[in-house]
Amino acid sequence: QVQLVESGGGLVQPGGSLRLSCAASGSIATIYTMAWYRRAPGKQRELVAAISRSSITNYADSVKGRFTISRDNAKNMVYLQMNSLKPEDTAVYYCNDDVLASDNTLKNYWGQGTQVTVSS
Repeated sequence: QVQLVESGGGLVQPGGSLRLSCAASGSIATIYTMAWYRRAPGKQRELVAAISRSSITNYADSVKGRFTISRDNAKNMVYLQMNSLKPEDTAVYYCNDDVLASDNTLKNYWGQGTQVTVSS
């Protein structure tokens, strides 16, 4: 079994910064794509950023130039540095990993989510 646990959410003023972290644990052989999604109130979940095992990244247009995704393969961690935050970034943020487990099964896993609120 694999678990993903996010941390780092909170309340921040517009223009501020937050850094989200997601730790994967369990019977992990390799983690392929790692990603961050978000769901804002009244909206569907959307992809924010993704990073391949070789650190190729892609971003939603709405966060390009403000957010940076990174990973530490040795620690099975993925991070999301969020700068110049806007009220419209308010959402629950979820990490999502494609994990090859030690039993050679490939599955997609979600974290429980962490709330980010941007407000003055």
